[in-house]
Amino acid sequence: MAMRKIYLDNSATTRVDDEVVGEMLPFFTEQFGNASSTHQWGQQAKQAIEEARNQVARLLNGTPNEITFVSGGTEADNLAIVGIAEAHGDKGRHIITSRIEHPAVLATCAHLEKEGWKVTYLPVYGEGIVRLDDLRKAMTDETVLITIMHSNNELGTLQPIREIGELVREQREAGRRHLYFHTDAVQSIGKVDVDVRELGVDLLSLTAHKFHGPKGIGVLYVRRGVRISPQTYGGHHERDRRAGTESVPLIAGIGKAAELARLHLAERSGHLRNLRDYLEQELFRIIPDITRNGDAERRLPSIANLNFDHVEGEGLQISLDLKGVAVSTGSACSSGSTEPSHVLVAIGLSQDTGHGSLRFSFGKDNTREDVDYVLETLPAIVGKLRSLSPRAVKKSKLEAGA
Repeated sequence: MAMRKIYLDNSATTRVDDEVVGEMLPFFTEQFGNASSTHQWGQQAKQAIEEARNQVARLLNGTPNEITFVSGGTEADNLAIVGIAEAHGDKGRHIITSRIEHPAVLATCAHLEKEGWKVTYLPVYGEGIVRLDDLRKAMTDETVLITIMHSNNELGTLQPIREIGELVREQREAGRRHLYFHTDAVQSIGKVDVDVRELGVDLLSLTAHKFHGPKGIGVLYVRRGVRISPQTYGGHHERDRRAGTESVPLIAGIGKAAELARLHLAERSGHLRNLRDYLEQELFRIIPDITRNGDAERRLPSIANLNFDHVEGEGLQISLDLKGVAVSTGSACSSGSTEPSHVLVAIGLSQDTGHGSLRFSFGKDNTREDVDYVLETLPAIVGKLRSLSPRAVKKSKLEAGA
């Protein structure tokens, strides 16, 4: 009998939707033209790109000319941050971000620090959320960019993006006209409503493979009127923001994924929340010494990040994998590291405690039966690993003596 396989690592990547695959296939074969060509093959490709641009714009409540196609979330973050820095560095050289940003943001900020920029990293405290008072105190006349993620990829915590957008608007009205606001919304798209007009952001990053689209394609939303410096040269593609021949199949794919995400948002969000809550409720009931990492309410419906006392998260992850269950001990971009996640450190977990955390992340294809299998499998794994843990053994002896 084949081992059951259950994928609960949808924050790392998702399965491409069948409808998305169907949308992409013709552009590998029959409609293979270069969108820059003026003949009918090229115009077919160009039409597909513009349709996808419209589909993404409708998802975000933006306009098509505000949508720039890039290779993914990492490039979108780089283009947003460095693009603003290079275009507006004469007005100031200060950036504000948070300690729990994705490495695509943190590494880019670190690069700019080497170039002489000052970067302020806001704390997030135990709940994993930045505070507006800290942001206000960090702002100076030199501040050019605020980059705060919409939701955290490990904890799922939702940041106060709308409130930050209002603060930025107030600052502009007070005279700080060259202050811009970027958010990495890679984890949020397809799980919660993301409306760029309501949020008040100037730039927003997203990538297709987090909401059942293909890998290798993403978007940088750039509000109309915001000027950024391109980071690639060689052509006038994407309104001079990103040179290079467009990948029409991938662009068609992200367009279709965006359309499906918009049409099914409420249904998918409710489904994800029900599965997450069921998992957490039952695990807290049947396994002792579990805590939740991050805020319990202000978070994505798709992520449960739980800490299991006296167990190595890596041991849990490997043991579950052997049973056919895919989960994560952190973000996919930091997997393989022996150090605890920078996100868990930022919310105050010690090195020992941080090592005992698992991230369960749900997708639209998961079922209640998937959760039931985890509930049947995980308790025995935790029990076995705890029996081998020196800390757990010591605690048991102390309790027995008491």
